[in-house]
Amino acid sequence: MARTTGILGSTGSIGTQTLSVIRELNSHPESPSNPHYSVKVLSCGSNLKLLESQIEEFRPEAVCVYNDEDAARLSEKYGWLSVFRGESGLAACAGQSMDLLVTAISGMRGLVPTLRAINAGTEIALANKETLVAAGDIVMRRAEEKRVRIIPVDSEHSAVFQCLKSAFAGGKASVNKLILTASGGPFRGYSLKELENVTIGQALSHPTWKMGGKITVDCATMMNKGLEVIEAMHLFGMPPEKIDVVVHPQSIIHSMVEFGDGSVIAQLGLPDMKTPIKLALTYPYRGNSCGERLDLTAISGLTFEKPRTDVFRCLSLAYDAAKTGGTLPAVMNGANEEAVAMFLNGRAGFMQIGRAVEEAMEAHMKASNGVAGSSFCQKPDLEDVLSADSWARDYVRRSMICP
Repeated sequence: MARTTGILGSTGSIGTQTLSVIRELNSHPESPSNPHYSVKVLSCGSNLKLLESQIEEFRPEAVCVYNDEDAARLSEKYGWLSVFRGESGLAACAGQSMDLLVTAISGMRGLVPTLRAINAGTEIALANKETLVAAGDIVMRRAEEKRVRIIPVDSEHSAVFQCLKSAFAGGKASVNKLILTASGGPFRGYSLKELENVTIGQALSHPTWKMGGKITVDCATMMNKGLEVIEAMHLFGMPPEKIDVVVHPQSIIHSMVEFGDGSVIAQLGLPDMKTPIKLALTYPYRGNSCGERLDLTAISGLTFEKPRTDVFRCLSLAYDAAKTGGTLPAVMNGANEEAVAMFLNGRAGFMQIGRAVEEAMEAHMKASNGVAGSSFCQKPDLEDVLSADSWARDYVRRSMICP
């Protein structure tokens, strides 16, 4: 019998690739290493045309859209379909009974639905890093209580996940450090002066990966790697001091694990998200792939560099937030989301993103005025995290001025 799954963000990059993987899995005979999936839930933001084609192909039981007009249109066109809308609808869809939920939406919107799915006992294929950045302690504790497995989909965390299987009897205790690789983004080698005048188009031109706008800008500022450091802390129970970042422009090695005996185990593959997506869907088995294979003889070389945190300040800010903990990561994440949105809308410059994040973090640590979310909390609950996120967004909206 086919496993049931839901995909939050089914019209985005990860969502469409997940459906492609499901399409491939279902085209071959079912086996433990090649499970079949029936799609129970889909959600999208605004790409209604693509969502409709997904509905007609995969016949889900429920969908969630952003606004009332889209919801009414879908309800009229597909009378058999349960249609939800907005944030509450997203959480309701995530709470449906199913085997696996792929969280492929970006930003804080993924937090509450992920918790709702965990409460329902649903396994999580996590492609939403902000969920663990803002509320990692809360989410991982809830997953442990509910005995729910969280399988990382990000290529870097999937690579660490695979490498850690080589820990043998020593387990996590034998691990010296995790090494996350970064492509360096479109501005690798740029100076601070050169970054002052970069355009939106340049920031969205990633050299190796095809992704959505927000994550592509995060790669350009290196905030994405900072978010991944915090996510790795929670996924693998490692302190930030034991998580390194190296720039690897070829994007062939996705991450590495260094063990206590000095051995370093790396996971290699083409820069293709379908590989970690398929692993999340077939784990603990490895399904076969008909796609392009890595040809080592075609690679001219693999190079590594230290990240330039003096130029790409966001990576250092993420380490600061990771070491401090509490509500500071939520403030950092919320401020970054708001600043990136303003940049993509032409309301702020590229370098203002990092400055806005740093100012919000500093203000949060100094605040004592009693405004909800403004003051630092060391052991936050979900309400504290959501308040800190909301305060950070408002702070950035009020403080950022278009250059």
